[in-house]
Amino acid sequence: MANAISTLHSPTGSGDFPGKLLPGAPDTLPASRSPETGLPGLPKCVADTGLDVGFLGDLIGKHLHRGGVLTLKDLAGRLSLPGVVVEEALHFLRKEQRIEIRAGNNGSNQLRYALTERGRTGALDALLRSGYTGAAPVPVEAYRAVAKKQSIHLSGPTRQQVESAFADMVVPGGLLDVIGPSLNSGRAIFVYGPPGTGKTFITKKLGRLFGDAVLVPHALLVGDTVVQLYDPLIHKLHPDGGAQDSLSLETGLDPRYVVCERPVVVSGGELTTDMLDIQYDPSTRLYQAPLQLKANNGIFILDDLGRQKVAPDQIFNRWIVPMEERVDYLTVGTGQHFWVPFDVVLIFSTNLNPLHLADEAFLRRIGYKIHFDHLTPLEYEVIWKGACREQRIAFDPELLNYLLEQLYATTDTPLLPCHPRDLLGIAMDHARYTGSSKQPTPEQMRHAWHSYFVPMEQAVQGLA
Repeated sequence: MANAISTLHSPTGSGDFPGKLLPGAPDTLPASRSPETGLPGLPKCVADTGLDVGFLGDLIGKHLHRGGVLTLKDLAGRLSLPGVVVEEALHFLRKEQRIEIRAGNNGSNQLRYALTERGRTGALDALLRSGYTGAAPVPVEAYRAVAKKQSIHLSGPTRQQVESAFADMVVPGGLLDVIGPSLNSGRAIFVYGPPGTGKTFITKKLGRLFGDAVLVPHALLVGDTVVQLYDPLIHKLHPDGGAQDSLSLETGLDPRYVVCERPVVVSGGELTTDMLDIQYDPSTRLYQAPLQLKANNGIFILDDLGRQKVAPDQIFNRWIVPMEERVDYLTVGTGQHFWVPFDVVLIFSTNLNPLHLADEAFLRRIGYKIHFDHLTPLEYEVIWKGACREQRIAFDPELLNYLLEQLYATTDTPLLPCHPRDLLGIAMDHARYTGSSKQPTPEQMRHAWHSYFVPMEQAVQGLA
């Protein structure tokens, strides 16, 4: 785990975030921090958390209201805080006469804590103000510093790293030598080309180039508002992370952060501009971070541009300030505005002509435009052989020649990387149905071809 965590530290030692930040904005870590990395260390008192003891007392009250009678260990686990910090907050609640101590049960000598009548009233009032009952949040000021320290732009991949990461994939010639520099640039990337050319597949695999760990807080505190950030559907635990409890003991890191792989977030045709702002659910009284904040320190792919319900220029206009200043401005329900570092590899992907989606002024702001095209016959053959191995089919060069010369060439169909797996799969479905050989024949391949493709003249007739 030490190796994974050590990579979080800025290789320059400065931790400076590239781009423009608000003047006078706090960019220092809390007093408690890991001396080896400059990242947030294990808090030893409430003050080290950056939280007000009253706020922490309300959060404990909500946990006790929902969990009943709990031990110090139970509360420390639920709050993701060391026991010594929780004890300090419990002492505050005892002075406020909001909790009472009960003896251990089943022979246990652990003290248990329960709400008094006054404590229940306070917990209900706190739940009416905010439905959040989870790990103690991290103040947004502290998160800014952590996000800068582990910026994805601090060290870009080399050609050797890029080639190694994609060694098991067939990528059209020269494409990797365009992708690599674009990642080093720190600028947004526009990926375009015909459907099925592998744009989404390859861009999602870019996460392979960043194998280090990042710290993702369970939640952020903005003023008095808690915004949930960690999302298990997006943030994958780093393989070297281990259990959070043991991680904190071994490394001295703040357990309010989860050790994750750099996130890769993909949003497609379902994207709306509302999804790029703080989300509030009035039924649960919970705030959720927007997609780009969940993608921070990772990769954010806006896929299928032009297919959304909103106009492309509305989506593009949302990114002008973040792209130029490396800062994103957000607002919570109370009307309070705040900012966070915009630290992502931002990738726009589309099947349409970029000039039909954005004006020249916006496209100039994007450093790299990468075109994905159809395969050459040699590239297609390599993918075909891989699909044969995957489906345990012996490679037959005559069958491939039949496909290329008698089907592709005669119908003027472009070669796409998704075709080999799909066509072989359909052919083998037919072979299993008829009980014939496990090796596909030209007849079965022709059957697969006509099942997979719809001739345009037949499609037009069918709609008439």
